[in-house]
Amino acid sequence: MIWREHKISLTVMAVLLLGNIFFFFTYRVQYQNRLHDLETRQEDAERRLAEAQRARAAAQQQLASYDKIRADLQNLYNERWSTQSARFTRLFEEVKRLATASQFDPRSFSFTRVESEASRKDASAAAGSTVVNVAFTVQGTYEQARRLINLIELSDQFMIIDGIGLTGGNSADMKTLTLSIRLKTLFHDPVALDARRTNRQL
Repeated sequence: MIWREHKISLTVMAVLLLGNIFFFFTYRVQYQNRLHDLETRQEDAERRLAEAQRARAAAQQQLASYDKIRADLQNLYNERWSTQSARFTRLFEEVKRLATASQFDPRSFSFTRVESEASRKDASAAAGSTVVNVAFTVQGTYEQARRLINLIELSDQFMIIDGIGLTGGNSADMKTLTLSIRLKTLFHDPVALDARRTNRQL
C-alpha cells in the first residue's frame, strides 16, 4: 500500500506538522504577551507624558503669576512709592488739590522725615523705603472735613492718614472747626536698600 511505502516520509511530515503547530501556538502566546507588555508600556508612557504636561502647564502658570507679581512690585516701587525726588512734588500738589476741592485753604505744611532709628523698627522702611509725615491745619465745617478725609482715602497717591486732631470753634462761630491732619507716605530709597543688602552680606 502507498501508506506503508511512504510511512517514513509521512511520519516525518506529521512530526514537522506537529512541530509547526506547536511553534505557531507557542509563538502566538509569546507574541500576545509581548504585545500586552508593549501596550502596558505605552499606557504608562502616555500617563507620564500627561502628568509631565500638567506639571509643565502648572509651572508655566506659576511662572506667569511670578512675573505678574514682580511687575506689580516694580510698578509699586517705581510708580506708587518711587523716590522722594521723583514723587514729592506730585504728592504735595495732590494734597493741596484735595484741600482746595474740599474748600479748604491750608496756609502752611510741615514735612518730617522719620528718624533712622524709628525707620529700622518700621518693616516698610526696612525694605528700603523712607517714611515721611506731612502735616497741615485747616479751618472749616464738619462737612468739609469729612469731604477732605474721603478724598485723601480715595487718592491715587500712596498716603495714609496717620493722625487727625479736631477742635471746635469759638462761641461766636460754633460751626467752624479746626482740623489738624497728619499724613504718612513712603518713598523708595535705593540707597537705604543697598545699605541693608550690604549689611546682610557682612
